[in-house]
This record gives sequence, C-alpha cells and structure tokens, in this order.
Amino acid sequence: MLGDGAVLLLLLLLLPWTAQGRAVSEAGGPAWARGQQLSRQLCMLVWNAHLPMGHLDLPREEGGDETTDDVPRIQCEDGCDPQGLRDNSQSCLQRIHQGLVFYEKLLGSDIFTGEPSLLPDGPVDQLHASVLGLRELLQPEGHHWETKQAPGPTPSQPWQRLLLRLKILRSLQAFVAVAARVFAHGATTLSP
Repeated sequence: MLGDGAVLLLLLLLLPWTAQGRAVSEAGGPAWARGQQLSRQLCMLVWNAHLPMGHLDLPREEGGDETTDDVPRIQCEDGCDPQGLRDNSQSCLQRIHQGLVFYEKLLGSDIFTGEPSLLPDGPVDQLHASVLGLRELLQPEGHHWETKQAPGPTPSQPWQRLLLRLKILRSLQAFVAVAARVFAHGATTLSP
C-alpha cells in the first residue's frame, strides 16, 4: 500500500491531465478527445446552419478580393500536419484558436441578425455557441494567446447579408473540416 505522501505525490502528478474542459493542460498536452468531439459537433452544426438558408451557387473568388483577405486558413506553416503535431502542437492549436475567434465575431455580427435560424436554439445560434465552446477549450488556463487585433466586421447593408452569410458559412465549413481532421489525428495518435 502507498503511504499518504506517495498518494499525494501521485495525485499532484496526475492533476494536470485530469483538468476538465481544457484542450491544453498545464503540462501543455492537449485534450485531443474532447477537441475531436467538439470539432465533430461543430462540423455537423455548420452544415446544418447552411441548409435553412437554401442553396446558392456562389462564383469562385479571385485572389485580391478584400472579403477573402482576412479569412483564416490553416496552412502548411501552421504545423497542423502529423509531424508538426507530434513535434509541437501549440502553433497549430493557436492557429485554430485564432480562426475560431474570427468566426465567433462574424457569427455575432449584424450579418446574421434578423436571420430566422438565429432564434434561440436555432442552427446559427447553436453554431455560435459551439464555436465559443471549442475556442474556450483551446484557451490554456492562465495563458492568453495573442490574436490578431483585427477590427470587427464592418456593418453590412441588408442587401449584402445573404451573400455574406453564405460566404462566411462556406469558409467556416472548410476551416472546421481541417480543424476536425487535426483533432481526429491527435485523438487517435497523440493521446496518452
């Protein structure tokens, strides 16, 4: 049997891994399984939020368009590939966090006001809450990642909102799909 001191030491060593609700523990190891669960849920919600707005074929955007310059994308240099995640997952998780902050601002902007699916517990409201939940999961306790201090979205005109909603949801779908792959890989290969 272990003595009281040994049990206390064992509990102190295991405490960082048992902190609930944080993807990044005090020891720096992400809670991959929880992130996988939340990102999978977010994927389903973003697809469901798209359905009530109907189908609209949007033209492909050319580079240099001001509406696409600030849209966060997970890129090779973010270290979200299997080797990058194995070496140091923090830059990838920080990039995902930055993207979630960006989309959280958009989902709370006037672009989505007046949308019937924004009613409490509607698809966009659930999507907004889920983005917030995953973002909070990624925020290390006591550590604040720097986020680009980009100004909030500029106020939109009512006639612009349908197109902007669809563009935002389409880019969020792509972003979340990559983030979900990152968490799925981390949950299956990097979890203790």
